[in-house]
Amino acid sequence: MTFLANKKALIVGVASDRSISWGIAQAMRREGAEVLLTYQNERLRERVESLAAELGGPAPLELDLGEEDQIASVMESIRQRWGGLDIAVHGAAFAPKNELSGNYLDAVTREGFRIAHDVSSYSFTALAKACRPLMQNRQGALLTLSYLGAERAMENYNVMGLAKASLEASVRYLAQSLGPEGIRVNAISAGPIRTLAASGISGFKSILDHYENRAALKRNVTIEEVGNVGAFLCSDLASGVTAEITHVDAGYNAMGI
Repeated sequence: MTFLANKKALIVGVASDRSISWGIAQAMRREGAEVLLTYQNERLRERVESLAAELGGPAPLELDLGEEDQIASVMESIRQRWGGLDIAVHGAAFAPKNELSGNYLDAVTREGFRIAHDVSSYSFTALAKACRPLMQNRQGALLTLSYLGAERAMENYNVMGLAKASLEASVRYLAQSLGPEGIRVNAISAGPIRTLAASGISGFKSILDHYENRAALKRNVTIEEVGNVGAFLCSDLASGVTAEITHVDAGYNAMGI
């Protein structure tokens, strides 16, 4: 018996077959969940439709988490299709590229700060608000994606580090809010992976090299490894786990000099 059998999962943030969200989608489908993907805009539609076909699931839906009407439309589609929702995975993150290089104070602007926090942090809360009615009496699970830059100052990560710190705090507050309803909220803090989002960070290749040299396992992680942990955290096997930030980074976060 696969451990996500009969679960219905919404996965937001798949942009390519290198996306961490795609690794999670594959793991969840393998474990028996029915998976619905979304695409942010028409530019990504064909690519995500191709990936959804690989999963054998429903056609993906357009969802920009900055648009409340689109969020409502997707939730109504889920209600009509499934009647409820067991899992929601949030993989949305963005900051203006010109703010992801150099000295933080030199690069940051009020508008860039606002955009990074809205897209990378508040959007998870917006998703949780919308999913809440569909998760009633289903022991639902919400999952988001973070990075060690939320805990430590990382070169070139800049305003995204602040946004991810806000996201991690929201995991704890959402877990507190939704816990009495049996809904769990967790995050994965993944090691660096070559994704479309990562390509916007200056000097990303040197980050990969540094992790490989310093991590306990002396290597970087894959989207498949992150996907396996994501599937576990959203399953009934992790029924006692909520408000946690789980590191999947080959042990890098625990290493000292």
